[in-house]
This record gives sequence, C-alpha cells and structure tokens, in this order.
Amino acid sequence: MKTTITSFVVCLLLSISFTATAQLDTPRGSQMASVIQRVGTTDITITYSRPSVNGREIWGKLVPYGMNNLGFGTSKAAPWRAGANENTTITFTHDAKVEGKSIEAGTYGLHINVKDADNATIILSKDKDAWGSYFYDPANDALRADVKLKAIDHTELLTYSFDEVKANSATASLKWGKKAIPFNVEVNVADVVLKDIRAQFKGQKGFTRQNWEQAANFALNNGGNLDEALGWINSALEGQFFSQKTVNGLAIKAQILQKKGDMEGFGKAMDEAVTMANPNQINRMGYAMINAKDYDRAIKYLSINVKNDPENANWHDSLGEAYMAKGENKTAIKYFKKSLALNPPANVKANSEKNLKELGAL
Repeated sequence: MKTTITSFVVCLLLSISFTATAQLDTPRGSQMASVIQRVGTTDITITYSRPSVNGREIWGKLVPYGMNNLGFGTSKAAPWRAGANENTTITFTHDAKVEGKSIEAGTYGLHINVKDADNATIILSKDKDAWGSYFYDPANDALRADVKLKAIDHTELLTYSFDEVKANSATASLKWGKKAIPFNVEVNVADVVLKDIRAQFKGQKGFTRQNWEQAANFALNNGGNLDEALGWINSALEGQFFSQKTVNGLAIKAQILQKKGDMEGFGKAMDEAVTMANPNQINRMGYAMINAKDYDRAIKYLSINVKNDPENANWHDSLGEAYMAKGENKTAIKYFKKSLALNPPANVKANSEKNLKELGAL
C-alpha cells in the first residue's frame, strides 16, 4: 500500500510538472468537458474531467466513502474531487440556491463527500484553483448540502447533465457507473432579471422605448413591483425623447392598472389603445374586456370590426360571444347565425355552432 501511494504521488507530481511546463498539447486519459444550463438569464456551468469506469468498482472503492487522507497535499480528510485531474468547478453568473441553500454568484470548487451507497454531501469551496481535493480546507467551504444517490443504468464516462429544467430551477446530476448524484439549483429569476434591467437602464439600453415596454411587461407578469412597472410603461408612452404611444404600450399600461385594481384607468387606457389597433388587436381587446366582465366595452370594440369588415365571419362570431357573455342571448344568436351564413373557416364554424347549441338555437 505504501508503494502504491508513493508511486501515485510521483505520477501526480510529474503530471503537475509537465502540465505546467510542457510545450505540446497532448490528450489526457480523462478528457475535459463542460456543461452549461441557463435558468432565466442565469448560466450554471460545470467544468470537469471525465474518467471511464474501465471495469473498475467505483463506489466505495475507486471513490472511497467518507473523507479520506489521500496521501498527498495538505488535507488529511478530503472529499472526492467529483471528477478527475484539476478541481471540478461550478459557476453561477448570478446568486442562486443549491438544495435550498444560498450561494453567491461566482466560481467554486465542486467536491462531494460520498458517505455511503445512499448518501452524499455536495461541497462548494471558495478555493476553485486547487488541484483536485488534495488541498481541501473546510474553512473555505461556501456551501454544504446533503443529497441522496440514485441507481441508474450504467454510464461508462463520468457525466454531468441537467436532467430537469424548469422556469426557476434545474437539477444537475453527476452520473458514473450505476449511480447518480443529483442536486437542485434554484434561481430567483424575477429578482435577477429586474435587478439587471435597472442596471441596464443606466446605460444605452435605457434609450429605447421597446426596452421600457419589455421591462414593464416582464414586471407585470413575473411578480414585479406594479408601481415600478407603471413608471416604466409611462416612460415608454410619454415624457422622454424616445417615448411613443403604441397599442402594445397602452395595452401593457391597461393590464398594470387592472392588476392594481384601477378599473377606470384600465378602461381608459384600453379605449385609447383600440383607436390605434388593427382588427386582430381589436378582437383580442374585445375578449380581454369579456374576461374583465366589461361587456359594454367588449361589444363596443368588437362592433368596430363588424362595421369595418361586415363579410368577416370571425368578427360576427366574436361579437356574438360578447353579447352571450352579457346575457343578451337573442342578439348573440343573430350574430352566430350571421357568422355561419358567411361560410366561416372550420374553427369559427365550430365555435358558432357550439354556442348556438348551448343557446338552444341549433
């Protein structure tokens, strides 16, 4: 055993020496790899080397359980380097959480204490530049999180992957042999994006109307501060050299006001928007008013399309739905029947017939 450790240390030192001084770039036995996953606007990158199983017994043997004296370096109780060669590293471009524990943006050494066949601890170390875990020092720990190992089909090359990706999280997994070590990474996407928006508005991106519209719309739909969102959309609409009133901008303002409970302001903004809208936008606004239970405005908007394009079956069908929602069934039947008389496309025909059946008129 002593000879084996001595030989290993000599080989390691030679490897370090040649890596530092060599002029030639030659292949390694365990090739480098990198995997990246974006969550929202945050990139999570794992960089590692990929040893093969090569017929060896991995868990509890090649990867010993617990913290171990590896016979080199300063650490007397080192975790597994979670790969081969240099530190395996993980980088977060924004603050995140690993298994529910906060971690600041940056690059960390990724180590794993494989405790037994079922349990492990993920360790993120501030010492990202060390070789493997030979110089591991728990004083440099930035995060520790306990996780479970899972049985998988055989994976010959050690592989990191992101197997489950959601709007605000991703599950990273180390897979090797017949075991996987998964760990969850969460990002507060809304906070990250809104913080970035505020910073970007101090520069060139703050001189473009569309960016202010986009920012307001994001805040509206992702739990942002509605007063801040209203300020952003107002800047897009008026008062700045780049401001311009658009259907999209007014519709966003209307939705913000609606969400704030200002139904009068919501209606006024929609009234202004509809004067600039094309027929398809008017149709969508009509349905927005149906959903808001402002049936009179819905009828007013949808009637514009019927008046301007009386041979369009879809506009009659939509107006019929507004009257039906208001409870004026006789008038609704009239518009549904008119829609069917205009040889509508299949989807419009199906909708008119469905509603007529519901009203007992077909």
